[in-house]
Amino acid sequence: MNSSLDLLHPYPFEKLNQLFQNIQTADMPLIPLSIGEPKHPAPEFVIQALSEQYQHLSTYPNSKGLLQLRQSIANWLQHRFQLQHICAEEQVLPVSGTREGIFSFVQAAVERERAPYVVMPNPFYQIYEGAALLAGAKPYFVNCTEDNNYIGDFDAVPAEVWQNTAIVFICTPGNPTGAVYSKAQFKKLIELSDQYGFIIASDECYSELWFDQAPCGLLEVCAELGRHDYKNCIVFHSLSKRSNLPGMRSGFVAGDAALLKPYLKFRTYHGAAMPVQHQIASIEAWDDETHVKENRQQYRAKFDLFQSELGHILPLKKPDAGFYYWLKVDNDETFAQMLMEKAHIKVLPGRYLSRDTAQGNPGAGHVRMALVASLQQCEEVVQRLKAIL
Repeated sequence: MNSSLDLLHPYPFEKLNQLFQNIQTADMPLIPLSIGEPKHPAPEFVIQALSEQYQHLSTYPNSKGLLQLRQSIANWLQHRFQLQHICAEEQVLPVSGTREGIFSFVQAAVERERAPYVVMPNPFYQIYEGAALLAGAKPYFVNCTEDNNYIGDFDAVPAEVWQNTAIVFICTPGNPTGAVYSKAQFKKLIELSDQYGFIIASDECYSELWFDQAPCGLLEVCAELGRHDYKNCIVFHSLSKRSNLPGMRSGFVAGDAALLKPYLKFRTYHGAAMPVQHQIASIEAWDDETHVKENRQQYRAKFDLFQSELGHILPLKKPDAGFYYWLKVDNDETFAQMLMEKAHIKVLPGRYLSRDTAQGNPGAGHVRMALVASLQQCEEVVQRLKAIL
């Protein structure tokens, strides 16, 4: 077997199961707030579109995807991020969710003979690290702390690291912190990319879950700079969070055509093409904004509930965007065990989403709470927390 498999950490939810192994829980239904799996209903019109396309179960999907889907995505990108143009033929590729797309892109993009760095935030979405290790690269962690507004300090990265960096991952809005990159921060990273030649991979799958102002995106900043080729810039988006369709495994990667052409060649062998019926249903989802606005409103209501009912009990800081609280606590594992035992509420210790560094573990002392449950369940969470805290 591939010896790099031995470098992989257990996935956070495996660690969580171990943490709760001997916990005697309160006699009440479990409310999981640990995993970022949307529980709002899927849009009815998408379900209808899927039900009408089962004849495509007898059709092999093409790795490049339907032109109609790529054009729908290109139209959405142009409207959402004020792009003058993006080419559906050369600058957009459907992927089977951002998780699959991120992992496979790293395998295609890393020149393993160099054993380069893949720079990533810490804490982070675990696929960044796993993809880097299995591609023969070395993770380099940029700590995201309260002191740097959970964005990370790229000025602290040594020049010798930049000189051997293949990819820089950013996540905006961030998982788990909810922090959003500004245009100035994007521009700074683009300048570093021009200087050192690395790829910027921007994971933007939470971009449509915002409160007051839509977050900017990497391609939007490229367009403002007149970089319509999006040189060395790649973005990942998904219908999982935007449209409550995590089970459909539908997302896309877009940006620099010079990167997407060889990546498409990789994908033809990788064999993860999106089923045709899912592609057709995805067109319906990308073409509609009404359900996305309704989705945002549901999350706003839940955050407003938590802020008003629990803000005097817990140090709740509303995120810039997304659906996570990144809650500061004395001990993240102990706090998670306490909630599980006394209230049967499952949250995720922050240390499971980050790695130890010379400056410490930036996830320790935090828990991630995903407000994915229904408003009714969130009201129950509030009552349980009031009773025990």
